[in-house]
Order: sequence, then structure tokens, then C-alpha cells
Amino acid sequence: MMTSRSNVPPESGTDDARSADTERAETDPKRALENARRNVSSTSDRDSGTETPSLKLAKEYLSLGGHRRSMIDDNITDVRQWDEDPPEAERFWKERVETLSKGKRKQVEDFLPTVNTP
Repeated sequence: MMTSRSNVPPESGTDDARSADTERAETDPKRALENARRNVSSTSDRDSGTETPSLKLAKEYLSLGGHRRSMIDDNITDVRQWDEDPPEAERFWKERVETLSKGKRKQVEDFLPTVNTP
């Protein structure tokens, strides 16, 4: 039996839609990273004046070319890194993020692009 993929996009919010988002992110990681940076930027533009220290740290890390991505499952955040960070971003992460308390570090990690960000 032969199966074929439909050209009709899955309904938003379904498991199929999330799977499709993940597939697109895996096939085009550079585009996914740029989209995530744009999302962080638009969030800060919308909330200008209310930017938290955690968001500022995440934005600065990303602006240095950082590649870490968060994976949030059942409110448990895990940070993944497939590509090596530029030296400036790696140094920033080690000095400014890893030294934070667990709770504050999680807040920064929550602002990173997710593995499912298209």
C-alpha cells in the first residue's frame, strides 16, 4: 500500500501541525533561527519599556550568534545545542547565564527559540 502526503496544511494546534513545524525547522534551521530572532525582536518592540532582565539576556545571547534552543515539555525546560556557538556567545552564556540561579536561568531559557520554532 502506498501512502502520500497531502498538500493541505494540517489544522493549527494539532499534533500533525506541530509535527509539520518540527519537520520544517529541521530542514531549514537557519530560517528557523532567523524567525525566532525576529519573534524575540517583535516581542520586545511590542513590550518596549517592559523588557525583563531575562529577555534582555536571551536577546543579547542571540544577537551574539548563539545557537542554543529550548525544548519545553510539561513545563520542564531543556536546552539543546547542535551547533557550536561563536566564542562571544559561548563566553556570554557561561559568564552571564550559567551563573544564574536555577529559576532565573530557566526564565532566560524560556525566551530562547524552541526546537519547534518554524
